[in-house]
Amino acid sequence: MSQLKGEKWNKQLKASDAKGKETPGNKIHGKKTGLGETFSERKGKPNTGKIKSVFSKDSHAAAAGGGCREDKGPFCPASKKCGGCEYQGISYEEQLHRKQKMVESLLKGICRVHPIIGMKDPFHYRNKVHAVFDRKKDGTVISGVYEKNSHRVVPIDGCLIEDEQADAIIRDIRGLLKSFKIRIYDEDTGYGLLRHVLIRRGFTSGEVLVVLVLSSPILPSKNNFVKALRELHPEITTVVLNVNDKKTSMVLGEREITLYGKGYIEDTLCGKVFRISPRSFYQVNPVQTEVLYGKAIELAGLTGKERVIDAYCGIGTIGLTASSLASEVIGVELSKEAVRDAIANAKRNDVKNIRFYQNDAGEFMTGMAEQGEHADVVFMDPPRAGSDEAFLSSVLRLAPKKIVYISCNPETLARDLKYLARGGYRAEGAWPVDMFPWTGHVEVCVELQRKQ
Repeated sequence: MSQLKGEKWNKQLKASDAKGKETPGNKIHGKKTGLGETFSERKGKPNTGKIKSVFSKDSHAAAAGGGCREDKGPFCPASKKCGGCEYQGISYEEQLHRKQKMVESLLKGICRVHPIIGMKDPFHYRNKVHAVFDRKKDGTVISGVYEKNSHRVVPIDGCLIEDEQADAIIRDIRGLLKSFKIRIYDEDTGYGLLRHVLIRRGFTSGEVLVVLVLSSPILPSKNNFVKALRELHPEITTVVLNVNDKKTSMVLGEREITLYGKGYIEDTLCGKVFRISPRSFYQVNPVQTEVLYGKAIELAGLTGKERVIDAYCGIGTIGLTASSLASEVIGVELSKEAVRDAIANAKRNDVKNIRFYQNDAGEFMTGMAEQGEHADVVFMDPPRAGSDEAFLSSVLRLAPKKIVYISCNPETLARDLKYLARGGYRAEGAWPVDMFPWTGHVEVCVELQRKQ
């Protein structure tokens, strides 16, 4: 790869610089991220540390078995206010049917749509849980999610799609606030300390990260607070204080202070270990992510001789997964912090045939084409807006033999596939994967071959 040294588009970060700031937190006000930020209403007695779901066993059994409970209303009593789970009250079998038909309709005339791959157990799949805190008029502290299109907090105790252990930790944090005299942050006045709590759990490793988002770097009796929390939940492996002292819709601020543990957790995905810090991007449904990435690697048809490009590579999950089956992998990502995480993950997994570059993926591939470089396979996993024309034209200029397009938005996928078809590529098939049960969102993996 000696020709990849142009100053404009080759900005490789060295592994020795693999520490630094993380990417900003996700916006949460008035916006749905597609990850189903959904909560159920608060019920039950004061916190005991035990998980108490507001969903009945009958509801779970009916949904898992495909039985529809529309006559009984939504499974989650907060669904109408939360708005995250659009498919409440609909059997899981029917949800998959609707998503299948949606993808088939959008990709009609483009390629065959294979049967959607659903989950065996479509509950509590989210490994990342976020809660915002507020007070009722009587002073009672509540935690939950902002009501759709507002700043009113919907109180919650448990959620149909969130990790139950994470929900229990949030309930017990709420229960500790009074004894430690920690005031809830008030958005209107700017007074108070605790703004949000973010929990991330490694489903394979069992490690748990707790992020306390405060308006100040000073947490009174912080050591005793962490000790009390860990007595209730010894499974917690690290606690981080994140400082967000700005009037902003962003959850996380820039400054972080590790109160306990190493400040991050690790988890295994597709046989590789990934470091997950408070601001790392990591798929929220690890069970279906392995299905999705497994299908993407299968469609790539790697034989060990290919040069692969992982565009929009993030922290390197797809590229590192493909590395053992390819000759060389090049990951390209605009976020400096994500590239640093990717390099650290490559070192952690002792992968030596992958390199990461900080740059716009389109500019990078255009530069490769101008210098006579080639790629055999391009993985592309763009955001919901899809890829812009500049990126797609750069793919066409590089002219890989195969493109594997992973999409979280079938509408923009259809648009982009038509553009690539005009540029000489044929879509061989599409495989929907249900990454977000109980929501209207679906991921789709498409194989494209360059026409001869």
